[in-house]
Amino acid sequence: MSATPLIATGRADRTEDRILLRSDADGVASLTLNRPAQRNALSVALMAELQAALDAIAADRSVRVVVIQAAGPAFCAGHDLRELRATPARAAYDALFRQCSAMMLSITRLPQPVIAKVHGAASAAGCQLVATTDLAVASRAARFATPGVNIGLFCSTPMVPLSRAVGRKAAMEMLLTGEAVDADTARSLGLVNRVVDPGRLDVETTALARRIASKSPLTVKIGKEAFYRQLELGLQDAYDYASRVMTENMLASDAEAGIDAFLDKKPEPDWQGR
Repeated sequence: MSATPLIATGRADRTEDRILLRSDADGVASLTLNRPAQRNALSVALMAELQAALDAIAADRSVRVVVIQAAGPAFCAGHDLRELRATPARAAYDALFRQCSAMMLSITRLPQPVIAKVHGAASAAGCQLVATTDLAVASRAARFATPGVNIGLFCSTPMVPLSRAVGRKAAMEMLLTGEAVDADTARSLGLVNRVVDPGRLDVETTALARRIASKSPLTVKIGKEAFYRQLELGLQDAYDYASRVMTENMLASDAEAGIDAFLDKKPEPDWQGR
């Protein structure tokens, strides 16, 4: 992907000093975790940068898909444990976990789909980040773990999206043993969508992002919101809700244009986003 110049998402002037990088191309915004020496641990500052970037993207109609990736050998090692231990107070812990939960919810509630591009280890809150994203493409070198139990800190917040992405017994095994699973196992569990050779990770993730970016942004927004809302409903309520959503969707100009183009065997319509 030929990207536009990196957009600073921090006060540092040099790229290597920025803890989060953003680049945009072809309707795809790429956010790069940039704390390689700390294995991209989610510090308070990095979570704040991610939150600010997500808030900006939510209002940016030029962005149709978001990719979250990372610099260095690891994808994300979870929370910054040194930072956690530096302020051993209930209020500090409560604020940090609330901040993390709000940031994760922002990913789910973002109008645009979010893809995790995972090249290395994703542990604890890093695994949570992967489980939270809408889609994930992983290198065969990637590993996934919720190892908090090994250090006396059960991965309770990572458990929330993990238990919704994979089966209960698989989630419990990861949470109770702390053992890492490889990329192929993660795919079989439903934690990631695709596993590719390391040299193909960029190409395959870009292709998937561009394929989604080619769809009607309004339709994608409607569909993503409906997907997560219906999951929390009972079967009858889910059908009632989905029926209302489809009715509203049918009244949109993009649905009219798309259906007419299909029936008339015309090229893909020019989506208007309404």
